[in-house]
Amino acid sequence: MKNNLLLKEIKPGLDGGEYTSLEILSQPDIWIKVWELIKSRKSDFESALGKAKINKNLHVILTGAGTSAFIGDVLEGPFQIATGLVTKAVATTDLITHPELYFQSDKDILLVSFARSGNSPESSKAVQLADKLSHKVTHIVITCSKRSKLVETVKDKDHLIFFLPPEADDKSLAMTSSFTSMLLSGLLISDIDSIDKNKSEVSLLSGYARKIFNEYLGDLKKISGLEFERAVFLGSGLMKGIARESQLKLQELTDGKVICKYDTFLGFRHGPKAVINEKSLITFLFSNDKYVNKYEIDLVQAISEGRKPVYSIGVMEHYIPDANVELKIILGDGKDKLNEKFLTVVSVLPAQILGFYKSMYFGLKPDSPSESGMIHRVVQGVNIYPYNKENK
Repeated sequence: MKNNLLLKEIKPGLDGGEYTSLEILSQPDIWIKVWELIKSRKSDFESALGKAKINKNLHVILTGAGTSAFIGDVLEGPFQIATGLVTKAVATTDLITHPELYFQSDKDILLVSFARSGNSPESSKAVQLADKLSHKVTHIVITCSKRSKLVETVKDKDHLIFFLPPEADDKSLAMTSSFTSMLLSGLLISDIDSIDKNKSEVSLLSGYARKIFNEYLGDLKKISGLEFERAVFLGSGLMKGIARESQLKLQELTDGKVICKYDTFLGFRHGPKAVINEKSLITFLFSNDKYVNKYEIDLVQAISEGRKPVYSIGVMEHYIPDANVELKIILGDGKDKLNEKFLTVVSVLPAQILGFYKSMYFGLKPDSPSESGMIHRVVQGVNIYPYNKENK
């Protein structure tokens, strides 16, 4: 990696975390490469989405398993707005158990599959069920691996496969650069007509990531040494999916030693707020929409007046004076403003870094933190059964 100072900061004499540290730190450079690759295939994406847009009988399903499914949680709204197509995010783990809820013989589907390895058994099965049960299916596969069961399932058909830069294919257990790169790919592809204009968005996005690495690594490392047993991540709208991925990242990298939750700012008031105690860390992922901020700041204020967490973090594009948190991670300089859909990509980085440092704090190996072997880079032990609606 070019910036050796960052590398030394995040992995001094590290054993078992080399992949994870490099994968976290390489993201700004990978995002630029993602834009370049998508730009080079602009006509392919224009053709695929153009055909989809004229089909009034077509619905879009964004799918994946685990972290890859959370991409759809973030992308659902932006994809629908950009394409004008009815869009729904449904995990492959739901598609294969209840396919009849999503695939019907009188409906056409554009199935957009996200996968790091493409070898999760649910990924291929979801494709097969879509083809079997729907009237007509068009597939777009966005993946990090050229050799996978998912690619083999769709490669002989008239579908579109997009391979991310090789650097995005994380070797470590927890998905970091693969998640952000696939999410960015989905955002850029859905609005392919604006690919040239969005180059500046990706450049700004990469700059924000580098600012986190240059200015906040030390703070996040210190916070990881605090005695917290619970962590809560809150995000509104598009940020809810990022809060979901953030909580999984910290929980995975600490092998479940930190129990994590996620919610929206408003939803957290309706019962889940009870989880906060003196052993809790709370991270607020702020929108860059001033209207949304009004609701978010109200919740921060309510928490500060009640049972307090051990520490609070706020991730924000620009300084929010009324956000009463102990650490403000401020991404921008006040001059530029990202489209909020791109802001989601960088907002997950603090959780990745926290998870990395907390993993080391517990004496775990971030590349493979599961001491019991409970979780794996590619899910294990999933049996796939034949589907026959008549026998249900």
